[in-house]
Amino acid sequence: MHILLVSPSYPDTYWSFKHALKFISKKANNPPLGLMTVAALLPTRWEKRLVDLNVRPLRDKEILWADYVMVGAMSVQEKSASDVINRCRELNRRVVAGGPLFTGDPDPWSHVDHLVLNEAEITLPHLLSDLEKGQPKKIYRTRDFAEMKASPPPDYSLIDASDYGQLSIQYTRGCPYNCEFCEITALLGRKVRVKSGEQILDELEGIYQTGFRGNVFFVDDNFIGNRYHLKRELLPAITRWNESHRYPFSFTTEASINLADDTALLKQVADAGFNRVFIGIESPNEESLKECDKKLNLERDLLQSVREIQSAGIEVTAGFIVGFDHDTTAVFQNQIDFIQQSGIMTAMVGLLNAPSRTRLYERMKREGRIISTYEGNNTDYSMNFVPVMNRETLLTGYQAILTGIYSNRAYYDRLRRFLKEFKPATRFGRRLNYQSISALLRSILYIGILGRGRIYYWRLFAWSLFRRPQLLPLAITHSIYGYHFRKVFQIER
Repeated sequence: MHILLVSPSYPDTYWSFKHALKFISKKANNPPLGLMTVAALLPTRWEKRLVDLNVRPLRDKEILWADYVMVGAMSVQEKSASDVINRCRELNRRVVAGGPLFTGDPDPWSHVDHLVLNEAEITLPHLLSDLEKGQPKKIYRTRDFAEMKASPPPDYSLIDASDYGQLSIQYTRGCPYNCEFCEITALLGRKVRVKSGEQILDELEGIYQTGFRGNVFFVDDNFIGNRYHLKRELLPAITRWNESHRYPFSFTTEASINLADDTALLKQVADAGFNRVFIGIESPNEESLKECDKKLNLERDLLQSVREIQSAGIEVTAGFIVGFDHDTTAVFQNQIDFIQQSGIMTAMVGLLNAPSRTRLYERMKREGRIISTYEGNNTDYSMNFVPVMNRETLLTGYQAILTGIYSNRAYYDRLRRFLKEFKPATRFGRRLNYQSISALLRSILYIGILGRGRIYYWRLFAWSLFRRPQLLPLAITHSIYGYHFRKVFQIER
């Protein structure tokens, strides 16, 4: 059996880092981890190939080679996924589709030959068994959640690791919290399921054997959702592994804000090599946090929580949302002030949207406010429901936030504030190599010479060189990120 696995392309969004990747000669930021895991679930005797459309185009002869084309996608990849499926149908090749895009709303995909929904560790074996019998069904789905110990190591042999800015790994699925706007619990449940430390070390070894050195992203929606296993087993194991391999990797992940409350855990996370964590802060407006049931963020000093994490040598990146029913026009300046004061450099500010499997969607549907489906990108100025605030006022305020945090002056002011106070662990990710030299030289050209904000770039460069020389690589990295954000949001100044 010949199986072609296809990862559809992502649009140019905040998280694509498309404009930053050219500085380090990479083609995509993250590999298609889900499809690589699916590939590992297939029979070893089958021949498998993977095409990531974020890396290169898909050729007709590759489709014709395959007996089945397996497409895995998230909501934001919908257009590209549809194009791939239509090409396969035109070439008379059968398609198997799965992932959040299809699981979230399978009805529009009735033309797909086989839908393998929910978690593949449970549903894919049923398809494989039926294929052996010559009687595959249209839809495979389950209400159960997979045991993570049944999840195999992703097949890293299907990709060229050098194409990617970072590689990915998954430790947990599920989140113990149930924020109104989030679909994680609908897709993956509230029980946090974990892989064993041995599984993760095997996967790290697999990444190591590809020759990749750099950042590895733990894609967990809440890395600290199961602290018992994390503190007792995983973090000590990673710390020992990284040390014994002379620190080839640094790590990033996502976690809830209560990471700041556990000093011992913060130290463990930093010691293991984690230098960046994404936190869902959402809003400085307490009424909006109550509205969306973001209980963890209530009755705490959010700025101080961010500082606690950053003081452990872990940079905070964060998500923010505007468009809650309880938001007033004051929220726009409040968001700007919070982000500027916090020193959060990668601040994803998005408009509130209601994915189809969320409690927010159900509420908006009851109130007759849903106007369209959510396409997976909350930074493209679209909303799929009618907001309480006047829509034009909301969009104008949203644009004001983006300009207020990503225009050259605001961004570089925040970056200097961050660099003054940040003390990262020096042993992770500080190697001088071709990639870092290339990034420096290209930043000088595109930002320091051709960029409109070049004066801010050179002021920061000089300040970093003489005041915090050990952080100059980090300063250059964030200068490049700022270039990407201004490109995505079309901020000219």
